[in-house]
Amino acid sequence: MLDIVFSRWTTPILWALHEYGRQRFVELQRNIGTITPKVLTQRLRRMERDGLVERTCHAEVPPRVEYEISDLGRSLAPIFASLVEWSAENLPEVERARREFDGADEPVAVIRRRGPAGAAAG
Repeated sequence: MLDIVFSRWTTPILWALHEYGRQRFVELQRNIGTITPKVLTQRLRRMERDGLVERTCHAEVPPRVEYEISDLGRSLAPIFASLVEWSAENLPEVERARREFDGADEPVAVIRRRGPAGAAAG
């Protein structure tokens, strides 16, 4: 379940559909930003299969396809809200830990010399 909900693109897709409502493919891609058409297509198909997104194909020329978040997808809103709340409360601590880690002394690497036949030299 975590792979479905927290994959790299699931959250931005669900957010865009929740925030802007029903959208055509190009609108959705524009609202997400950096996603490629291939990845967006793959993600939408998977999310439709999982019941998180609904796809509506209108019998027009040219065909018009729209995507919207399903009730099941919408039910994830409290989880995302909790993540936003956690981030707001804990991001300063995460940033402090990163600075502390990045400023720590680099671990010393052990370098072994190899002899002429590839055997480790003593």
